[in-house]
Amino acid sequence: MVRANGAVSLRELARVVQTSEVTVRRDVRALEAEGLLDRRHGGAVLPGGFTRESGFPQKSHLATAEKTAIADLAASLVEEGEAVVVGAGTTTQELARRLARIPGLTVVTNSLLVAQALAHANRVEVVMTGGTLRGSNYALVGSGAEQSLQGLRVSRAFLSGSGLTAERGLSTSNMLSASVDRALVQAAAEVVVLADHTKLGTDTMFQTVPTDVITRLVTDDPPAHDDRAGTELQALADQGVQITVAGAAGSGSGAEAVPPGRQPRRDAALPAQRRTHGGGGPGPQALRSAGASAGALAEQPGDRARVADLRRR
Repeated sequence: MVRANGAVSLRELARVVQTSEVTVRRDVRALEAEGLLDRRHGGAVLPGGFTRESGFPQKSHLATAEKTAIADLAASLVEEGEAVVVGAGTTTQELARRLARIPGLTVVTNSLLVAQALAHANRVEVVMTGGTLRGSNYALVGSGAEQSLQGLRVSRAFLSGSGLTAERGLSTSNMLSASVDRALVQAAAEVVVLADHTKLGTDTMFQTVPTDVITRLVTDDPPAHDDRAGTELQALADQGVQITVAGAAGSGSGAEAVPPGRQPRRDAALPAQRRTHGGGGPGPQALRSAGASAGALAEQPGDRARVADLRRR
């Protein structure tokens, strides 16, 4: 169950294995001691593979040169008079500062920081969603934000996130943020993901944009020693995502990264069958194998079978 969903509640585990939550909680402790999962309040998640979300002050100082280059290149995709959606994040905030120079834009956003960057821009109309303020990233979330996006249609959505993999696409660590990001995607004909190389290959708990819905990825050139990022870029390109790599930091130049033998995918509105998306998609990476016998940690004769059953799930 944890493999398939990334997280599971103690109540659901107790229901599946037909025992009490107290017993399941003891078994989860045994599995955590083996390094097979991490306990969370009321449940458990995959160990290490799902990162916790950093606050805005911490994120704003990470990969700043890369974010600048990505924002420069992403802004070059926008033309005068377009209507676009811009999600919350430090990279999208950098993008907003550059969009302020493009006349005739309409920018829909749930981010206070994006709106602030555009507040004094000439001939740029800013439309904010409703919703409840989430202070850690200065974004509006909740049903009010999602409902305000219903019936909206724009040319492109620019989104960032906590992690990006070819297997699950874009993901974030917060459920409310993920839900609003999915609503932003529903409003756009094309989806452009902005992610620096540190996010490539990182998987977080809540999927926001499945890989087959991403039109283009704008990223920076990973260091030569970063095999994980390079492998992930290749896998994303193999799945049809158009990869645009920013050149030297701050230069605004870029190049299409295309695997050998493939042609760059043309920008186009997403087909109708690819516009249906949500929190589904392939499951995360499998749990790593046990380093010690779970039975050695069990306290009662029946514990061995339950722990083995939980491992299989």
